[in-house]
Amino acid sequence: MLTINCQNVKKYNGAQLVLENVTFELHHGEKAGLVGRNGSGKSTLLRMVSKLDVPDEGLLTVRKDARIGYLEQIPTEGPERTVYDALALGYSELFACRTEMTEIERLMSEPEQQSLETLIKRYSELQERFENGGGYEIDARIDQVATGLGIDREWYGRAYFSLSGGEKTKVGLASQLIRKPDILLLDEPTNHLDLDGVEWLEEYLLKFEGACLIVSHDRYFLDRVVTKIIEIEDGESSIYHANYSKYVAEKEVRLLQEFAHYQEQQKRIKKMKETIKQLLEWGRIGSNEKFFRRAASMQKALDRMEKLKRPAVDRREAEYELKPSDRSGKRVIEFSGVSKRFGKSVILNQAAGVLEYGEKVMLVGRNGSGKTTLLKLILGEDDADSGELALGSRVDVGYLAQQKYPEEPKKSVLAYFREEANMEEGEARSRLAAYLFYGADVFKPVSLLSGGEWTRLRLALLVLRKPNLLVLDEPTNHMDIASREALEEALEDFPGTILAVTHDRYFINRLSQKIWELDEGRIQVYLGDFDAYKAKSKRVAATKEEGTSHAKAITPRASSERRKPPRTSEENAEPDMISLERKIAETERVLGRYDIELIELGNNGGNSEMERKWQERENVRRQLDELYERWIRNDIPE
Repeated sequence: MLTINCQNVKKYNGAQLVLENVTFELHHGEKAGLVGRNGSGKSTLLRMVSKLDVPDEGLLTVRKDARIGYLEQIPTEGPERTVYDALALGYSELFACRTEMTEIERLMSEPEQQSLETLIKRYSELQERFENGGGYEIDARIDQVATGLGIDREWYGRAYFSLSGGEKTKVGLASQLIRKPDILLLDEPTNHLDLDGVEWLEEYLLKFEGACLIVSHDRYFLDRVVTKIIEIEDGESSIYHANYSKYVAEKEVRLLQEFAHYQEQQKRIKKMKETIKQLLEWGRIGSNEKFFRRAASMQKALDRMEKLKRPAVDRREAEYELKPSDRSGKRVIEFSGVSKRFGKSVILNQAAGVLEYGEKVMLVGRNGSGKTTLLKLILGEDDADSGELALGSRVDVGYLAQQKYPEEPKKSVLAYFREEANMEEGEARSRLAAYLFYGADVFKPVSLLSGGEWTRLRLALLVLRKPNLLVLDEPTNHMDIASREALEEALEDFPGTILAVTHDRYFINRLSQKIWELDEGRIQVYLGDFDAYKAKSKRVAATKEEGTSHAKAITPRASSERRKPPRTSEENAEPDMISLERKIAETERVLGRYDIELIELGNNGGNSEMERKWQERENVRRQLDELYERWIRNDIPE
């Protein structure tokens, strides 16, 4: 079933042409990613599909009576309301229905009510509408989605306008999902979610039965969720029936083909122009009209030819030249026993970790787990309640905060950069051009920069300092994919040390050598990239569960439901069973010692030693599994 039909849409923003020739279709059940550079018109297209704006030319239709859920990148304030009111926004009709039902209940309870039959009939109609609309499940539905996205029930009573931008985005996303729309339009839905929230959203969208159009720069998210990519480039659309990774490969092949066709056409055009010029020359020399007619005919054919647009094979990217002025000592950051609380909330609890020169470490954890708090302690912006934390020798820190707004937002990009970098105008403009700020862009007020442009400007200043330790808090937020990839390339070649807080799984997979997971105030260390971290963390969780269940299975041997059935012919094997259970208990103790040693090695940095210990631990775990299988089968070796 066709849900969205967009044909040759054109859209202007004032005198500027934003979208020139956009064509695509989206059917019921399809999930499409809308990708393109910052400022390419993706959000403009979403606003038109949501009927908040209209095309200047072309056709854009949405299936009649389809319920549209639209999450804007920058949330609008709206009327004054609580967070619960915002979450329940899609249930306004059902709330009105419930209010009327309550009033009818009051009227029916009056002793002298004359129109009881009419009230009962009306109440029955309202009750049926309320039930069919899921009215009795409103609170359960709100709690389910809010919990999945990490919205605490304590937020419900807060005023919506008091939330931060990220919190508003999260509440806005929950509000749209709660409404159960037929079409979901999402503009950067993962920007302010932690890893658990992003994974919950992925699972939700995979089960979502309607059509979904998503603007996102999260490449891992696009790989998991979408089956179609709509790319907006130079105002025009291109369609790829693939997820993000396959789209990249297909686009590369398509670009090479288009460039080959373009070059071939350019050769033909050049040859035709040379022939026309030669015919005209021969006609002038010999005063022969035949040559002029042939030249005119060939010129008409050239004019009628549909000229191919030169494909943008190599687009210019920002040039992040990350080169430290000096190297630090081997130990860059070292901390142990670090604790921090705010009021009754324990944020860090005996946290410990070591960061060595040249390492690229990713700090992950749920929102509110203490990641930003730990960064502030490392940067000296706050003090720990207890414990020791020290930077190594010759450490020069370069910090990119997640949200740091200029004190004078009306200042131009050029003025702001010159002041912060202490640089002459000519050199400043040259530097800004390397970060894609040129022409009139340098006179734009910093307050009008997009999130990606603002991050790019701050990175330009960070590069000038030439630090040897980069502390990055969500560096890829709001960046388009091209800018993310340019930054990743620069960070890959950076010879210094990197500590980054990020939920960008593609970024983690490309750069990570080690992952610090902050949970319940402590740091668990995992070697490798995001995929390795997920696999290992699942195994650790499964091992804990197995250990608990095995302990429960063995301890109550006297319990009738866990006791083995009596054996008649092999009663003399009971001593062997006792021996087997002793082996199981001893093997479990060995496994527990390995877990403790691995945690200590992870906190103290021993990479090669940790890998060796992990392999030894896996061998012990396999031995334990075999022992349990034998115990279950009563398979005692003679």
